[in-house]
Amino acid sequence: MLRLLCRSSAGSQTLVRWARRSQRGGGLLLHGARSCTSSRHCHGTGSGEVNGQPAENGSGNALYRDSVLLPKTEFPMKLTGQKLLDRELQIQQECGFADLYSWQRERKAKNKFCLHDGPPYANGDPHVGHALNKILKDIRNRFEMLRGRQVHYIPGWDCHGLPIELKALGDLGTSGLSPLQIRQKAREFAEGAIARQKAAFQRWGVMADWDQCYYTFDGTYEAAQLKVFQEMHSKGLIYQDYKPVFWSPSSGTALAEAELEYNTEHVSRAVYATFPLVTLPPKIASQEGMESVSVLVWTTQPWTIPANQAVCYMPNAQADNSEKFLVATERTASIAALLGTDLQTVGVFTGSLLEGGICKHPTIPDKQVPLLPANHVTMVKGTGLVHTAPAHGMEDYSVASQFKLPVECMVDEDGTFNELAGPELQKLSVMTEGNDKVISMLKQCNALLKEEQCVHSYPYDWRTKQPVVIRPSKQWFINTESLKDKAKEALQKVRVLPESARSSLLTMLDRRTYWCISRQRSWGVPIPVFYHKESGEYLQTEKGSDCWWELPIETLLPPEVLKKSKAGAASDYVRGEDVLDIWFDSGASWAAVLEAESDSRADVYVEGKDQIGGWFQSSLLTSVAVRNKAPYKSLVVHGFAVSEKGEKMSKSVGNVVDPDVVINGGKPAYGADVLRWWVAESNVFSDVQIGPSALSSARDSISKLRNTLKFLLGNLQGFDPRLQAVDPKQMHYIDQYMLHLLREYSIKVTDAYSEFDAGRVIRVLQAFITRELSSFYFSIIKDRLYCDAEDSLGRRSCQTVLEEILDGVTRSIAPILPHMAEEVYLHAPGHDKEETLFKSGWIKSSSVWRRPGLEEAVEGACAIRDSFLSSIPGKNAARYDLTVAIEPGLLFELMESLQEEPTSTTSQLAELMMAARVNLATKMPRDLDPEALLNHGTFLINLEGGVIREESAYSIAVTPTSAARCPRCRRYTANSADCLCPRCQSVVSQAH
Repeated sequence: MLRLLCRSSAGSQTLVRWARRSQRGGGLLLHGARSCTSSRHCHGTGSGEVNGQPAENGSGNALYRDSVLLPKTEFPMKLTGQKLLDRELQIQQECGFADLYSWQRERKAKNKFCLHDGPPYANGDPHVGHALNKILKDIRNRFEMLRGRQVHYIPGWDCHGLPIELKALGDLGTSGLSPLQIRQKAREFAEGAIARQKAAFQRWGVMADWDQCYYTFDGTYEAAQLKVFQEMHSKGLIYQDYKPVFWSPSSGTALAEAELEYNTEHVSRAVYATFPLVTLPPKIASQEGMESVSVLVWTTQPWTIPANQAVCYMPNAQADNSEKFLVATERTASIAALLGTDLQTVGVFTGSLLEGGICKHPTIPDKQVPLLPANHVTMVKGTGLVHTAPAHGMEDYSVASQFKLPVECMVDEDGTFNELAGPELQKLSVMTEGNDKVISMLKQCNALLKEEQCVHSYPYDWRTKQPVVIRPSKQWFINTESLKDKAKEALQKVRVLPESARSSLLTMLDRRTYWCISRQRSWGVPIPVFYHKESGEYLQTEKGSDCWWELPIETLLPPEVLKKSKAGAASDYVRGEDVLDIWFDSGASWAAVLEAESDSRADVYVEGKDQIGGWFQSSLLTSVAVRNKAPYKSLVVHGFAVSEKGEKMSKSVGNVVDPDVVINGGKPAYGADVLRWWVAESNVFSDVQIGPSALSSARDSISKLRNTLKFLLGNLQGFDPRLQAVDPKQMHYIDQYMLHLLREYSIKVTDAYSEFDAGRVIRVLQAFITRELSSFYFSIIKDRLYCDAEDSLGRRSCQTVLEEILDGVTRSIAPILPHMAEEVYLHAPGHDKEETLFKSGWIKSSSVWRRPGLEEAVEGACAIRDSFLSSIPGKNAARYDLTVAIEPGLLFELMESLQEEPTSTTSQLAELMMAARVNLATKMPRDLDPEALLNHGTFLINLEGGVIREESAYSIAVTPTSAARCPRCRRYTANSADCLCPRCQSVVSQAH
């Protein structure tokens, strides 16, 4: 049976009566829902205090100053400048930040938590994007570790690829360097970038074993990656083919979709060009007006016209023969407006009737191209008839595959026309002078109807920021089309935060029919195949990395491999020179990092929104291909770090925020915890703004929190909870109530951390400190803390709660502010000196703190207090006596448990009201002062989920007190101005 007990016998009897009444109502007396919306806030100085402590003016001050127990602590109010930086580094050293990850990996734990680190690119210095990502991950890892889980988190780096190669070589370029020399310089550059980034991550307080990281250029990692390649190849999911790919002339390599940036301001010279019909479609050949008809096409890439092999139409669309130009009916009005003329319709027919028509190529004499149906033709722009160059368009290539059209590449790797384009175009850049030349050729043969400037979205190389072209090349591909359904099915079982990112993931999967995974560079994992010198057929081996270029071909292709493959001599082969796409590198990280784990899946991947089409997808596709499951159970997708104006950071604009400057060199130097607070406070699911205002706000918020923690520490001076803690059953009701609120706070904080919502943690924290502590509890208890006897039950009761609050708040902020949390813990009572916070667990709240009827008792008193304070707006409550009249019932019994006597200056009810004296009665006295301020109200008591409901009315009368102010506690409870109040007399006499 649950009972809410009071220390006095009378109070116990009251509550036993109440419990028996509840039993008659049926069931146990359980926690009741809140029954009022009382603010519980105090808007004025309470209990005669001035600025939070007893005043020190007056003749009695010197006599009693030393008897007042004011806060004392060595915990500094402020840490700024070099002192702050030194203190953070000292905390890291003293509290074992470097060893924490290894310690928790060695301890026994029932549950595990695996956050798989997406490898940042090893091509530069640490930036705020790194800070956002790494700190966000660390907040969750530290939270899980504090909860008792064994955290698996291995930091990694993506070490290959063109950006590293280009930066490593600088102005040297690749001329005169062997692949091994290029690889050595690239490795050295990557190792330097890794060292700088790693040092920054450690300074930010990121928890990991920094001696046990993964790197995509490690031999063990490459072996795991090549094993994935071989398994996918053996399943027929990886193949070699000659087809169009995104090609970067500026980088000299093929690119995957994830390596593209789309420039929405790209300007093209778009043209309307005519293809004369030389063979009319049989089904419309007999129609009138079909003489001298030309098909009208529109393209933003005129340079592709020499490679044209067909003109495509939509079979079910209507076509107009207007002024002898064949166009789609839906586009006629737009074309007429563009040309500035009226177009007369000669004939209308469906697209399917165009079958069998043949056009003359506009720039190549004697070349003819067919009219073909295609599903990709749309009516959004152009003419509804599409120029088709299979070598330079993905959809064009699909048409060529269906109708067996030739795929002739007229563009070299450097983006210039080759000899197939003819002498007029050869060696001209297709994006500039080559494009101009083709337009000139169209004019010369009267095939150019109209030219216009077209601003549209166009793919650029994400590294060089230069436009790419689509050109066919013999490359290695993953057949993502055959993996899509399995990948989508696996994704259905994955939790995505925010959920809105799921549709983007699915859209990206749908767009990708194949994935080009070969690159024409030296710095990467070589694709381990040899090509026959004559037939071009390939032979796969298991060798890779530097040995690919170091060892002779006879070693790489030993006799047993040749025999097994029924191949000829090793001298008949040449080694391949392609390396794997870096997205395949990082996408196979689950195989290198997670396979040793029991589940072999991460609990979560946490990366920026750019990884929706990158690492999230490449990891999903490779894992589904090999293991038939996703490598992650959940995905967290965060935004980018942007300037305070919401702009992308750019050195040229001058809005780049350097995290090293934020911590060490700014004006002021903020330290690591401010950077961490900025991450935590932000809405990470959208773009996150950073700048002077955001950082200054973070610093001020931490300063306010530090002030609260200093108050708590100061009032715990000399208190040891292991020896002096008070049992909750013996506590004041307000103290018990605060434990109840602390438990609610801990539940909310735990839920927020579990949802990757550190911003909600901060909001809950600030609301708890502002509303429940500063404005409510602290203002009520200061008199008891400062002026009661040091070892009194009331003061120890209060200190017990303050220690629990300090411990709970400190642990709740520890994942966000590990440096400050450990600093507070060094000053906090109740633990051995060598113990650190992060080795001592999460918030220790107890279900016992949710006591039946506790809320109703305290909140009923708070409702009455609100009525009292509203009667004397802006005045000091301590100067007034309060009479409370309540008819017999539940509310009166609850108030009796807070004040047994009819009148008192020291009861719990008087403390809650912060009045000089409280009189409690069932009705107003007859001799009430006629000048008394009267007020009335009601309070609804709701117990046992609504089984017990009672609305009680109360009345209050407020009169100025006739008592004098006590020279020690400054409360108006003394008989005269030169005498101590009875409480202070007792305390001072006991001390002497």
